[in-house]
Amino acid sequence: MNATAQVPSPHPPEDASRRAQLSLFLCGDVMTGRGVDQVLPHSCLPHLFEPHATSALDYVALAERANGPIPRPTGYAEIWGAALEVLERERPDVRIINLETSITTSEDAEPKGINYRMHPGNVEVLAAARIDCCVLANNHVLDWGRAGLLETLRTLEQARIHVAGAGHDLQEAAKPAVLEVPGGARVLVFAFGTTDCGIPPEWAANGAGPGVHLLHDLSGKTLERLARLVAETKRPRDLAVASIHWGPNWGFGIPAAHRRFAHGLIDEASIDVVHGHSSHHPKAIEVYRDRPILYGSGDLLNDYEGIRGHEEFRKDLVLAYFPTFDVATGRLVRLEITPLQVRNFRLQHPSPSDRAWLRDTLDRECRRFGPHVRLRDDALALEWG
Repeated sequence: MNATAQVPSPHPPEDASRRAQLSLFLCGDVMTGRGVDQVLPHSCLPHLFEPHATSALDYVALAERANGPIPRPTGYAEIWGAALEVLERERPDVRIINLETSITTSEDAEPKGINYRMHPGNVEVLAAARIDCCVLANNHVLDWGRAGLLETLRTLEQARIHVAGAGHDLQEAAKPAVLEVPGGARVLVFAFGTTDCGIPPEWAANGAGPGVHLLHDLSGKTLERLARLVAETKRPRDLAVASIHWGPNWGFGIPAAHRRFAHGLIDEASIDVVHGHSSHHPKAIEVYRDRPILYGSGDLLNDYEGIRGHEEFRKDLVLAYFPTFDVATGRLVRLEITPLQVRNFRLQHPSPSDRAWLRDTLDRECRRFGPHVRLRDDALALEWG
């Protein structure tokens, strides 16, 4: 019999079935820097050092040329648009994003060509969606130097938002975010990145300096180290998330090494969900030993409107993932996925034909690993068995 995703109805907190299950909101890259930062109430200086753009305002102009005027300032909740309705409907217990920007006014730009930052005054954009945890182990969090990273950490701490994957030293960067859930359950978020997604090796946190939790390889020794980290913290009724920034921005291929490592995280490190990101479009989902592996979650928010290239991946179409787990066993119960569309730096509901395109594309990629994707009303449902 297939295990089938279903559209969950809201449950009051006192509902016993709700306490027996735990749900997450997961997504890929939330890129509220650069062009998006320029339309929010506070903005960093717009200058850039890119080959084809010298100002973040250039990205605002491209988006407006493609889809019309963007209100300025845009309200913090307005950026999330239709996603807020979806979050209210799904009522996830914990909300986790990959924050693909630094939060800083630092002028210490890394000489890497593309530099993302959001003004610290705009941190409320994360509060507007009630984000619980920001994953920072990615290739943009140090775009404005270690001073920029330290300001990012300080700003998120002041906003009472948990972080994972970066810190003042390696011990802090490797430590999981621990999120308490009513009923005695906890969600542990372990976050790390790899060099194949563009994280410079020198960004790695070490015993004496700040940086990201960087995996230098996907070897058995690395798995053993991560398994020890999980074992130090995980206890019964904990759900362990491995949030990993890996692989290139474009392409549906899943490297064999990524798949082996994802399986190893579940087999050897007691991870319950592998939350992969870096690709700017959704990639395949596998369910392995009743644990979901999102090989690439795609973007959720970005400033890519009007940028030419890679049209075949429909980078304007994005996904919000809502997996639900049995608390006692950590097994996946259902996986609901909501399609959204980025337009005017705002999330909106896509057309029926665009939802169908996403369904067909994701179903094609998932079938290589077993699951099927079905369209149900305005959402997608993953089926496996």
